[in-house]
Amino acid sequence: MTPRRLLTQAVKILQQHACTTPRLDAELLLCHVLDKPRSWLIAHADDALDAPHMHAFEVLLARREKREPVAYITGEKEFWSRPFHVSPDVLIPRPETEHLIEAVLAHLPNRNAPYAMCDIGTGSGCIAVTLACEYPNARVTATDVSSAALAVARANAERLGVAGRMYFTQGDLYGALAGTECFDIIVSNPPYVSQQEMEDLEPELGFEPRQALTDEADGLSHLGRLVGQAANHLTPDGLLLLETGLCGLPEASGGLRLHERIIDLAGHLRGGIYGH
Repeated sequence: MTPRRLLTQAVKILQQHACTTPRLDAELLLCHVLDKPRSWLIAHADDALDAPHMHAFEVLLARREKREPVAYITGEKEFWSRPFHVSPDVLIPRPETEHLIEAVLAHLPNRNAPYAMCDIGTGSGCIAVTLACEYPNARVTATDVSSAALAVARANAERLGVAGRMYFTQGDLYGALAGTECFDIIVSNPPYVSQQEMEDLEPELGFEPRQALTDEADGLSHLGRLVGQAANHLTPDGLLLLETGLCGLPEASGGLRLHERIIDLAGHLRGGIYGH
């Protein structure tokens, strides 16, 4: 069996199970089994595959047939052009979250400044670790209510060589921070999917930690708490950047005002920037 034939069969199977990107999924799984880049498949499409590799691929394909996300199967997802380890303890990093990174870079253009930064609800650490990579003199605090998530984030920080400038602390939102800690930037991608929206999500979302997706209400409860309590942890010129979705943005409160809405190229609301 060659990669070409194996992938053709796999694509048909994944199409039958309503996977939206069957070709990409199949290629990523095969590359993971072979430990090769996708470019290798083009040059070696008609090479013979050995039985152990074929069996390993079939095992992974069976998991994808059940709509388990590819990132959980391979244990990795790219974010801001860097590889991040992921597990079912954390949300899978998404391209939409990169809008937060873009916004931070736009508002803090001096990459060498010794900023104090904080990522509330860090999950895999994709935001916090990326900021530590982009700002080599920054001190970055990453919080999460889940100790398992913090372990994943810490491992990613170590993998990407920034753990020495990062602090990981457990707690609910600002409860993880010391009362006097203040930051130049606080970033968060909190649970903002409403309970009603959860009923219509694709099957893959059922594998991700529900508590990281939804507030089991209208989607605004965590966002509202983040805005309402941020002033106690921001420097005078500090900013709070939040990711959001269909629920929209919470009203300004706690002495902060909404400075800017983050809009993607398709015109969709992706977040908001709050400050004094």
